[in-house]
Amino acid sequence: MSSRPHAKSLKDVLLIHELTFFLLVILAGAAGVIGMRIWDKSSQESQRIHLMVQEIQQTRGDLYRQMKELFDLHFLKDPQAQEEYNVYTLSIDAHFRKLLALSADSQERSAIQELNASYQDLIQETQHIFTLVEGYNNAELEKALNTHLESSIFHHYEIISARAERLLLLKHSELSARLEDVKHIAFTLLIIPIGLALLLLVFSHIFLKRAIVWPIRNVLHATREISAGNLDHKAPEEGVAELAALSCAINSMAQELSRSQEALVRSEKQAALGLLVPMLAHNIRNPLASIRATAQVADSANLDQETRDSLTAIINTVDRLDRWTRALLAYLHPLKPHASAMTLRQVLQGALSPLQQKIQEKQISIQLPDWQNVNDNMFTDENLLEQALYNLLLNAVEASPPSSAITIECDIAEDSIRLRISDQGPGMPFIPDPHAASPAPTTKRFGTGLGIPFAFKAMEALSGHIHFNHQVKGGTMIDIVLPRDYEPQ
Repeated sequence: MSSRPHAKSLKDVLLIHELTFFLLVILAGAAGVIGMRIWDKSSQESQRIHLMVQEIQQTRGDLYRQMKELFDLHFLKDPQAQEEYNVYTLSIDAHFRKLLALSADSQERSAIQELNASYQDLIQETQHIFTLVEGYNNAELEKALNTHLESSIFHHYEIISARAERLLLLKHSELSARLEDVKHIAFTLLIIPIGLALLLLVFSHIFLKRAIVWPIRNVLHATREISAGNLDHKAPEEGVAELAALSCAINSMAQELSRSQEALVRSEKQAALGLLVPMLAHNIRNPLASIRATAQVADSANLDQETRDSLTAIINTVDRLDRWTRALLAYLHPLKPHASAMTLRQVLQGALSPLQQKIQEKQISIQLPDWQNVNDNMFTDENLLEQALYNLLLNAVEASPPSSAITIECDIAEDSIRLRISDQGPGMPFIPDPHAASPAPTTKRFGTGLGIPFAFKAMEALSGHIHFNHQVKGGTMIDIVLPRDYEPQ
């Protein structure tokens, strides 16, 4: 199993990318809309203040012209001066109404109302002058117009008007400063989405390379290697989930192809051996039987010891060759288990029985499991399992030094049985491969190398497993796991 973290799928990544881009568009649009609204509001406010200043200035202008009509009436005796005076009065009243309508707060309204009150005082004074004009001589009238009206009331109006203009100009300055701040804020709000968009572009470029482009390149390289016959090549399981799954599928395919190739080679070799070996075994065993029979007949108590030893050596050699041919035939033939009820101790005793002479010669101690209160019932092929255990125990006995011990441990579970065989020999120079296409190498002088492969084959037929391990203090430890109830495949 791969320990790599769970990768996001390409669909999820594209969705995140689209949502991020959509969010950036919304953010940029919101910044633009907010900036435009603030700018529009500020522009309207600036225009309003400008209109109020313009109205105040027009009011002052109309007031000057109105005063001129007053002077024209009394000094130039203009018959239309009274009518013109009234027209300017109406115009100035309209200006004040517009100013009140344009005012936005109490401070502005208060300034406009104060200016209007000052104007009303001036109007009352001029009406008083119109009423008393017959009682004034020219000198007194000139004094009333120049001194009282112009220097006092009109001057007071000018002061109030200037104060109102300063108020509006101050507001206009504050508005300009605020508008400048708004420009900076709006610029910042526009820069942020642009910066995030650039970051998204850089991230997308890097992500596309690491999560899509490079994994696709690795997948293509892996397919070229595998198609060239390099089935051990592995495609890195990286990138988005779909490409990682594709790499995993390619690796699994390569692994299955490798297994199929090994199985095919093994099958072809076994098929070739299956055609050759029976013929060789038949042609070898017949002469061997004749040689053995001749050696047995020739053996007599009358012969000298050297001759008898030679005849015994001939018989032993013939027996070894016969065992080799039988083992080779058994290894090549397909195994068909015939299960029956039995106990594990019964199978072990049957496997150890032919080894008793070797065990006694080397004075090896066999440490068996404690079978008391142990339910070791099994349903499997007794002969097949006994022959496999015999081969493994034979290797352990022959590898063990004299006066050593072989330990057999048993761990029985509800559904399986684990058997462990440990010896104190030098250890195996290799780890046997259950999928090897040829017999295992052997360290014994007259060994066939078929004992362990036959054990692997028997365990595979019985749905079991064998694991070989080196012990820390020397020797070999064999773990055998078998189901308690064999079920035909």
